[in-house]
Amino acid sequence: MYTGLVHTHSSLRYLVLALLLAVIVKALAGWQGKKPFTPVDDKLSLILLILSHIQGVVGLVLYVKSPFVQFNEMTMKDAGLRYWAVEHISLMLIAIVLITVARSTAKRMAEAAAKHKRLFLFNTMALAIIVLAIAMSGRGFFSIPAVA
Repeated sequence: MYTGLVHTHSSLRYLVLALLLAVIVKALAGWQGKKPFTPVDDKLSLILLILSHIQGVVGLVLYVKSPFVQFNEMTMKDAGLRYWAVEHISLMLIAIVLITVARSTAKRMAEAAAKHKRLFLFNTMALAIIVLAIAMSGRGFFSIPAVA
């Protein structure tokens, strides 16, 4: 089960990143071009929200099951243990919260430009945090995770 979850979590990141980029580009074009907020804009942000939450749930299950997450006297002293036990989960949860806030607050706004701007700003912050978290792992964006 653990191996399947690791591969699912690793594969889903590409979908989340691709959708995140699509939402950001579309929101920027809509905001700068003063375009209407279309059903496609709404659906993209909804699918991003759903996939990011699925990714988060799979990640939380892995957090409990992973041999890389350890809590002992060395956890905060060892960069690798600290990354998996504290930094990765914290940064990714913040990114998911930003994606959620972007979608839920933009949905309630009346003005199209404000919706596009909200989606652009919050999702760009989420993308920056995700890229930072992946870069901090030292494994790279296109690596296949080692399963312990």
